[in-house]
Amino acid sequence: MRTLRQWLVGPLVLVLSISSAAYAQERHLVDPAALAASVSQHAAQQEADRAVIREALGHPEVQAVAATLGVDTNRLSSAISTLTGDDLARAAGAARDANRSLVGGASAVIISTTTIIIVLLLVLLIVVVAD
Repeated sequence: MRTLRQWLVGPLVLVLSISSAAYAQERHLVDPAALAASVSQHAAQQEADRAVIREALGHPEVQAVAATLGVDTNRLSSAISTLTGDDLARAAGAARDANRSLVGGASAVIISTTTIIIVLLLVLLIVVVAD
């Protein structure tokens, strides 16, 4: 009887411990596909923001203001990839405003507003690069 109990209890304990570990690995709090989609969407948004900033720095008006301030736009362009989080969002917002103004037209009010936006963008980038 004792041998029969040993033969039954050992495999039963083994089967129960393996099945509970396997079942625990199948359950996820967040769906892996949803998590991957969220991460890829966040990365795509950051790259879109960086592209907007690069576009703004590529405008001749921006380069002229940067040259007047003594700022190297090539150095700023290379520093764009280091921007993350709120710094990236603020710089991208300023760059979008500058791009919109530069494409929008050439009235005196728009040009002065554009110049202010460009200067703010450059100052923001300089502060981030200095950190």
